[in-house]
Amino acid sequence: MVVRALSSAAGVLALLSEPDPSFKQHALTALHPLVPQFWAEISEHIALMHVFLSSCLPSSHSYVLYSESLYESDQLPKIARDVAALLASKVYYYLGEYDEALSFALGAGSAFEEEARNYNSSEYIETVISKAIDRYILQRSEEAFIGTKIDSPLQSIIESIFQRCIDEGEYRQAIGIALESRRLDVISRIYSITHDVSLLSYAMEAVLDTGFSLLYRDQILNLLLPLFPAPSSRTKSSHIHSLARLLVTLNNPSLTVPFLTSLVPKENLLAYQFAFDLAEGGTRDFLEGVRKLLPEGTEQETKDIFDKLRNVLGGQESVKFYLEFLKRTNKVDMLILKNSKESLEPRSSIYHTALTLQNAFMHAGTTSDIFLRENLEWLGMATNWAKFSATAALGVIHKGYFQEGMNILGPYLPQNGVESQIQGAAYSEGGALYALGLINAGCGNEQTVENYLRDTLKNAQGEIVQHGAALGLGIAGMGGRSSAAYDDLKETLFSDSAVAGEAAGYAMGLVMLGSASQTCADEMITYARETQHEKIIRGLAMALAFVFYGRQEEADETIRSLLTEKDPILRYGGVYTLALAYAGTSNNDAVRQLLHIAVSDTSDDVRRAAVTSLAFLLFKNPGQVPRIVQLLSESYNPHVRCGATLALGIACAGTGMQDAVEILEPMTKDGVDFVRQGAFIALGMILVQQSETSSPSMSSTRALYTKVISDKHEDPMARFGAAVGQGLIDAGGRNVTISLQSRAGSRNTNAIVGMALFCQFWYWYPLTHCACLAFEPTAIIGLNEDLKVPKFEFVSNARPSLFAYPAPAIPPKRETAAKMATAVLSTTAKVKAREKRKAAADPDAMETSKKDGDVEMKMEDVGSEESKAISTKRKAEPSFEKVANFSRVTPAQLSYISFPSDGRYQPVRPVSLHAQAAKGGRALSTGVGKKGNGSSGLLSERYAGGGGILILVDERPGDEVELIDLSPPEVTANGSAVPNGHASE
Repeated sequence: MVVRALSSAAGVLALLSEPDPSFKQHALTALHPLVPQFWAEISEHIALMHVFLSSCLPSSHSYVLYSESLYESDQLPKIARDVAALLASKVYYYLGEYDEALSFALGAGSAFEEEARNYNSSEYIETVISKAIDRYILQRSEEAFIGTKIDSPLQSIIESIFQRCIDEGEYRQAIGIALESRRLDVISRIYSITHDVSLLSYAMEAVLDTGFSLLYRDQILNLLLPLFPAPSSRTKSSHIHSLARLLVTLNNPSLTVPFLTSLVPKENLLAYQFAFDLAEGGTRDFLEGVRKLLPEGTEQETKDIFDKLRNVLGGQESVKFYLEFLKRTNKVDMLILKNSKESLEPRSSIYHTALTLQNAFMHAGTTSDIFLRENLEWLGMATNWAKFSATAALGVIHKGYFQEGMNILGPYLPQNGVESQIQGAAYSEGGALYALGLINAGCGNEQTVENYLRDTLKNAQGEIVQHGAALGLGIAGMGGRSSAAYDDLKETLFSDSAVAGEAAGYAMGLVMLGSASQTCADEMITYARETQHEKIIRGLAMALAFVFYGRQEEADETIRSLLTEKDPILRYGGVYTLALAYAGTSNNDAVRQLLHIAVSDTSDDVRRAAVTSLAFLLFKNPGQVPRIVQLLSESYNPHVRCGATLALGIACAGTGMQDAVEILEPMTKDGVDFVRQGAFIALGMILVQQSETSSPSMSSTRALYTKVISDKHEDPMARFGAAVGQGLIDAGGRNVTISLQSRAGSRNTNAIVGMALFCQFWYWYPLTHCACLAFEPTAIIGLNEDLKVPKFEFVSNARPSLFAYPAPAIPPKRETAAKMATAVLSTTAKVKAREKRKAAADPDAMETSKKDGDVEMKMEDVGSEESKAISTKRKAEPSFEKVANFSRVTPAQLSYISFPSDGRYQPVRPVSLHAQAAKGGRALSTGVGKKGNGSSGLLSERYAGGGGILILVDERPGDEVELIDLSPPEVTANGSAVPNGHASE
């Protein structure tokens, strides 16, 4: 007999009107399975039977009200009242009233708990639990700030959620809820149960990569630090990266010094490793504080160790090693620069600057000025500010060569502190002062250069020299918070010179970077409102962004003030203040605010800046950026489209992300010149250090650059963008990437500031040089206990072509003009005919035409043999390669690096957090580079951390050590470094 399906709940509903409580209790139980099908009928039907209950609510809620009355009735037992509350909660859920559904679920007590225990929970349970977590997080926040109490039923549900997560092993989910709800005790409890260090790293990354307040963030990190176990060099503790990032973020020398001291002398190699990692990511004041607090050491052994630690924390040791790496492995293709020089008219200031920037970026940090030496006539054509930029380019080329900076720039610097009176010399002197700052950027506590720049700034009378000195002082003293330097710059600002005042504004912000000094901010805002010079206002607007760098909620009041200003330049500064204050946090409110400004502000400059600034918020999650700016890239407003190009370039720099490239490629054909300019620059940033195997767009982009630069009918701005993009794609001799994140995962302050200044090239070309601050050498530099570089090899478990250097450019083929047919006289024709008849009669005669044909056949044979050899070579490509110490290893390649288990040297920490190599260095069969994979398979490893300078454990300390000779570059008599060109060839 077939059971007929229910078509109505009327029969069960009728039982609710019975006077006997047992009937009502039965009806409540029977209605539960009927709610999903008959919830509409249930909420409507009871209204007709209990009109008196509907007098205070709409009829659609009358059954629920009746359920409430049953829930509150003393005539029913507690279990029945809980069932009534659960029923009311379910009906409210289907009515879309989720808050009411949660309220009754909290009152359902044991009935809701029984329902929630079902592991195959319905959408109703998931929704109510989600709402319960949201309400709990809100009430916990209010409890922290206001002191309100949390409902005990809600507390009970959340505790059951935590327990269920722990029982089922969903520890990360529990940690996520605990972080949001400020339940730090849960994190400690989970770690005490699991002793899983990866959970501590997960909690730390969750805090640092989301928009928690600074106070709460530091509270969590201070909780996590003592929970991490002591690292060991023998076990290659996986949490060394996390500890370094945690210490850098806390920025507290009093916590860092005891940690480093605890490693000496038993784990001195690990102490050196931490010192190098801290020097890379820490701020200047933090590192200086650690150096001062480090003990002297009681014995000779510990004294030497602490002296080395102080030396490493100064930052100059890292700079020396990376400088030597860039110098030795320089792979600049001079033919590319030669072709650009031949195509760009040198007498045009914009083209001269474009080639200057291209050369500077391609040779950044290599100390090779061979292109300038070989093209002195071209260099002499620079005039005015083009000469300023050309001289400043020496700072980019010799960046990090702080030992010889003054000697290299000596011929261009003001002699004896006095400006030259020769016409045009001021531009060279100003550019040299700017270059001096670039050379010493991030080189630690070098005070000599800063004092020299301060003295020059005070003694200079011309605004051009003041401009260069101010920029140099700001970059060299970045983050130093020197009150003396700030006062000198402020005095230059108050002279109200537009050119000098703009540079002074930028420099004041750089010196006070991240200080959040309200006094400085008030002085800047006041002067910006009073002055009439737009250049000064813009310099101060960006200075405010630098002052509040990384300060998050502490900058909110200043941001609100700037964004409501009538002056669009100050609103522009407000946009960058918002972006830099929340840099790298992916803060949803900040992203939402920038998107609103991008489509609503009346100023095109502000809208462009708002779109570009998205990159500074989201650079830790580059995969989100193409999706966010997709529609903006198709905006009717060209300034918004231009901002979208730079946002993609900065956020996705070095990733080779195909989604970003696919958005940019159509924009290279945009009808507006500055949009094409932005697209060319962004493509260079994204494709830096990509190979043709890993990125299918690499070869086409290089060909596009060559075509645009060579096309004399192309707009100057687009050709400028193509030249800069070509410089970026081959930056640093093809041995650097562009990264706004340090290897430990913390924010790369120099890179973020450098890119923010680079974006100002729209108004002032010399600031384009600041992009070099974001260049990060990509190498593995192994050091032994004495901080020397031993010779050894490690293994890259990937096909060599995947991470190979680009092939050299091929010189263009010279087209020979076709020969015109010559007129032949009748007598000549008769003579040739007789000669042919004689030749035909002589079988030994050589036929010219046949000879030519034979040569062609031989050439074809040679060509086919070469093609066969190439195809055989491709098929036989190995799946791994051995790489020598002090060699280039790209960020995507790090996860394929392994040290052979039987090798003499082993690193004290993992090379990468996401190692894919087999143990012992055996090659793995990876699918990277297969058709359709592109670079997407490498994208997840882009921010894996690792690489850089690695301290090595010597497994055979008794054997003789063979070291790489790191002799310093020779210096010629006139004080400039010897050009090295292809130093490694």
